[in-house]
Amino acid sequence: MNMQRNNTPANNNTGLGGGRPPMGGMGRGGPMAMMRRGEKPRDFKGTLNKLIQYLGHYRLLILFIGLLAIASTAASILGPKILGSATTELFTGVMAQIAGTGSVDFGVIGRIILQVLALYLFSALLSYGQGWIMANVAMDITYRFRKDIAEKINRMPLRYFDGTSHGEVLSRITNDVDTVSQTLNQSLTQIITSLATVIGVLVMMFTISWQMTLVAIAILPLSFGIIGLIVSRSQVFFKRQQDYLGHINGHVEEMYGGHVVMKAFNGEAKSVEQFDLINGTLYDSAWKSQFLTGLLFPIMNFVGNLGYVGICILGGYLAVRGAITIGDIQAFIQYVRSFTQPLSQIANISNVLQQTMAAAERVFQFLAEPEEVPDTANPVHLEKAEGRVDFKHVHFGYSPDKIIINDFTFYAEPGQKIAIVGPTGAGKTTMVKLLMRFYDVNNGAILIDGHDIREFSRGDLRCMFGMVLQDTWLYNGSIMENIRYGRPGASDDEVIAAAKAARVDHFVRTLPEGYNLVLNEETTNISQGQMQLMTIARAFLLDPQILILDEATSSVDTHTEVLIQKAMDTLMKGRTSFIIAHRLSTIRDADWILVMKDGDIVEQGKHAKLLAKNGFYAELYNSQFEGKKI
Repeated sequence: MNMQRNNTPANNNTGLGGGRPPMGGMGRGGPMAMMRRGEKPRDFKGTLNKLIQYLGHYRLLILFIGLLAIASTAASILGPKILGSATTELFTGVMAQIAGTGSVDFGVIGRIILQVLALYLFSALLSYGQGWIMANVAMDITYRFRKDIAEKINRMPLRYFDGTSHGEVLSRITNDVDTVSQTLNQSLTQIITSLATVIGVLVMMFTISWQMTLVAIAILPLSFGIIGLIVSRSQVFFKRQQDYLGHINGHVEEMYGGHVVMKAFNGEAKSVEQFDLINGTLYDSAWKSQFLTGLLFPIMNFVGNLGYVGICILGGYLAVRGAITIGDIQAFIQYVRSFTQPLSQIANISNVLQQTMAAAERVFQFLAEPEEVPDTANPVHLEKAEGRVDFKHVHFGYSPDKIIINDFTFYAEPGQKIAIVGPTGAGKTTMVKLLMRFYDVNNGAILIDGHDIREFSRGDLRCMFGMVLQDTWLYNGSIMENIRYGRPGASDDEVIAAAKAARVDHFVRTLPEGYNLVLNEETTNISQGQMQLMTIARAFLLDPQILILDEATSSVDTHTEVLIQKAMDTLMKGRTSFIIAHRLSTIRDADWILVMKDGDIVEQGKHAKLLAKNGFYAELYNSQFEGKKI
């Protein structure tokens, strides 16, 4: 056999041990690992700048929405002033009628009222228009956020998902994006309207009486002081609330996904205890943030009423002196109410913005996560791979300070069957992840047909491989669609031919709907063995030159194992195959066997030779038949 073996001695500390990346998040480090990450202080200004930049695509629409809001507000602000003239006209007419010198001119009053109604109708139409446009902008931004996150997920390295729970990622794309969307839809126009109202009302108040306006303005420092105090206290709670919302989603998603295992091991109490811990912290931060927010309106109303009392006293004094009309007092009192209300709204929105910035920060943090190393600018493209695989002085570690592969050298000729065996945690699956470039080597190189795998695009590289894993993955779709997953353009005849080669066609035709049977979400309407055969059919359809079979028969019965083994034997013909197996009886005919222990390649050779050495491989092999301890 023309095959170079490991150039380093058997005890060269190749360090494949560990075999798994460091884990974080739910179930891997516990929920508190994620909680600690959520306690970092928030960069409010930085996140706000990023959000403004993200909204830059809509700046013309937002400017138009702002103009509509200002016009609508201006129209509604003019209403009290004009209505005040109707009050003055009515008061003058009544006094003249009492004095016997005149009467009330209801025609003038009617025209004034019609003008006010027209203004209010115009304001309502503009408000409706701005709301309709803003809803479209908010939904488009939501779509963009989710599209960017979905595309980002496809560019993220596997390392990120090894250390982050699925629920935490899902929370970014659902809860956090929804929070930002709702704020943009409901609060952005309200901010513009409130600011325009404050400015417009202030101008109108000055036109009526500068003395009373100064009294109204005197309450502003007190109002802003209260707002600042409450916002500074509530900010940290809004941040924590949004973070723990992600944590609780992560826990629920994990417990739901592993519900059967959790029930089987009586883990209900532990699960509820973890849920209560996370939920308690969420409850604590949520009620504190909402309580502080709830304080704003009553406090602002109280402060506003203080100013209102002062204005009423001063207005009465000025009216007695003839410095102001009754209508103007009535209009001014309406403006005072319109002046304090938007201040309260701004105060409330400021708290909503705290929560929004917390959500936006989490979204932008995810979008800013390091991505996979970009594909080379000029990738190599092979029309048909031969299947030669070389490992040249490979060094690798899931973390830089813990290298678990040291100077590993090995190559396989096209069409050979290479078995990788060893106890759990020896690093067998790590080899698969490096071959598929889910992780990049720290040093050295892995070559296919003489080309470094980093010279290929990831898409082209992974098209050369077919994988049949211990954990089968099928999605909610028909059997035909699931087999076609690797080659979306394959015809029905090609799918059926692959199913026949994988010995899956017979059982599919016994099903009520055959290939059109839709698998449910948990794929409980077919057996584990049938699922495994379908993944082999998927590999047949892809027709790769290199195969990776990872514990493909470890969770099925003996009869199904025979079917799967026959299907895999057919699949492996003429293809370079890497077989990872605990059942050593399935790899006796392998061209070469690599034996791993504690991260080292401790033995290598053919089955008979390795048994004759009576070493670690023989110990592993015999233990499966004689019950010996390893």
